Amino acid sequence: MATSPPFPPCPPSPGDGALRHRRWWQRRWVRYGALSSLLALSGLVILALVRRQTGTEGFLVGLGLAVLPVPWLISAFRWLDRVEPGPWRNLVFSFAWGACAAALIAIVANSFATKWIATSTADPSGADTLGATVIAPVVEESAKAAAVLLVFLFRRRDFTGIVDGVVIAGITATGFAFTENILYLGTAFGTDQLTGGRGIASVTAATFFVRIVMSPFAHPLFTVLTGIGFGISALSAERQHVRRVLLPLGGLLLAMGMHAFWNGSATFGPYGFFAVYGGFMVPAFALLTWLAIWTRHRELRTVRAELPAYVLAGWLGPAEPFALGSMRARRMARDYARHHYGRPAAREVARYEGYATSLAFLRQRGRAGKAGADFVVRERELLDQLWRRRQVARPALEYAARAAAPARPVYAGPVPAAHWPGYGSAAVSYPEYNPYRS
Repeated sequence: MATSPPFPPCPPSPGDGALRHRRWWQRRWVRYGALSSLLALSGLVILALVRRQTGTEGFLVGLGLAVLPVPWLISAFRWLDRVEPGPWRNLVFSFAWGACAAALIAIVANSFATKWIATSTADPSGADTLGATVIAPVVEESAKAAAVLLVFLFRRRDFTGIVDGVVIAGITATGFAFTENILYLGTAFGTDQLTGGRGIASVTAATFFVRIVMSPFAHPLFTVLTGIGFGISALSAERQHVRRVLLPLGGLLLAMGMHAFWNGSATFGPYGFFAVYGGFMVPAFALLTWLAIWTRHRELRTVRAELPAYVLAGWLGPAEPFALGSMRARRMARDYARHHYGRPAAREVARYEGYATSLAFLRQRGRAGKAGADFVVRERELLDQLWRRRQVARPALEYAARAAAPARPVYAGPVPAAHWPGYGSAAVSYPEYNPYRS
């Protein structure tokens, strides 16, 4: 941990952190361009395939119905990620991968495997059942897990724990379910056009009820198990190579198993689907929701426990660990900055909160012996980011700490002025309560 007194960061030299002889394929714009082109091409191909199967009118109906649960699911995952928000580019990539690349892989591979099984066994109905219960779970969960793996490998700083794995996996699965729902709803609408089905008794209404109303969380629930495996792996020490490999694989196998059990519920008799839904899917969803929320509260406790060390070193104000460890106080700090200084100041406070949270998690990993070789460099980067934003963030967080203080204050004593170079008498103006208690 940095214990030296804070001071304004020195500007980096032009050559710091730069590769002297970077190959053309190592340039960032080349990698981003190749990835964007791949996703765009996958999107165009999947669009053409879905439209060919559903027709233009069916595609538009399916699109309009399939988009309904997407904002709610994304909002739920963003809510879970509010303690240490990940960058939007990771979420956009995850959704695009699920909706385009993973969906394309699933459609092509599932169709090929089902046709091959039907041709080999001369049993089309058996091939459909085997494809839905065995082939589809393996192909689809592997395709969705690829997005989590890519973020884990190439955005390692943004992937620090279970919540990050849950969010990336959930957003990827939301994109995949979005495309799949367009296909199913569009096909159902086409069937109704041929058979004359209308209203609540139509195939479209039944498909909408099952996929959009009853089980919009199904695909996110499966893939979240893979994300949890990657999240626990991210918390492991770098020397624990076997654990870091086996945990994601274990999560992926669990996702495949749950997916296969869900797809096979239709073969369990006339009430098999409802039995699996009520007796397995809903409890599993509730359990994983509780785990994600519990992990979020644990992250807030980590912030309150780790940041006081930086208060004693003079990097943070005495009230900041309490404010940064409370979602209510964080929101109040952003509102204060927005009201007094405008929206740019509120965004700076939000960035300050994110950097401070990353600093707390980094220090926790360092104390546990799980930090990487770049611990000191990363710590200094985060401290410099906090120092640049202290003028606007510190007053807002101090106000939020006072406003959200416990009803029965506990006096912990003043912080010695020697720990606050450059702040003078302002160091003794904080409220008389212990900011490190929740």
